[in-house]
Amino acid sequence: MPFRATIFDLDGTLLDTLDDIANAANRVLAARGFPTHPNANYRTFIGEGVVKLMLQALPETHQDEATVQACVGTYVQEYERTWNALTKPYPGVPELLDALVVRGLKLAVLSNKPDHFTQRCVDGLLAKWAFDVVLGASDRFPRKPNPASATEIARRLGVLAAECLYVGDSGVDMQTARAAGMCAVGALWGFRGQEELLKDGAQYLIKKPSEVLDLLNLDRSH
Repeated sequence: MPFRATIFDLDGTLLDTLDDIANAANRVLAARGFPTHPNANYRTFIGEGVVKLMLQALPETHQDEATVQACVGTYVQEYERTWNALTKPYPGVPELLDALVVRGLKLAVLSNKPDHFTQRCVDGLLAKWAFDVVLGASDRFPRKPNPASATEIARRLGVLAAECLYVGDSGVDMQTARAAGMCAVGALWGFRGQEELLKDGAQYLIKKPSEVLDLLNLDRSH
């Protein structure tokens, strides 16, 4: 059974969004007099939605619901202003997407980033490629690793879950893929690392985007 679709995570997989996310969050923290973080620290904060992002960024003494929600609201405003200041596709991603289109694969994006920002990132920075489905976090589906949104994408694409490669950079992505019955591919160029990806079920690890192409014709009959 050949793969007919590739579903991608967004942050840390297709787009290097680290600096724009970190800078916006740090501005929120600084405005409230809280310590900021080196941008690299946000690698472990990103991936489970904006509430979890701000919860982890805030000092432990100020993680009450009211403070978190207020910071989330301010973060959304800050990120809105500068979401595309430094964000760009990872090297090799444009070439991979070109190759997948030539091969006739269906393409989708599934992110825990708020849906509004997910759509803007795809429309603004990946507009050259016609993604068949783009889903960000909303009240329509529970966030990853719940597989409901991944299952919905397969339904909309008209493919079986087993015909989907799911490419992501975090353990949350690997859990989502496995729970949905998709092939879990860990992207080592992203925000997390090999240990987390393997722990959470990665079936394949790839060091660069072009290696996705090597997985398209795997013999999976065994």
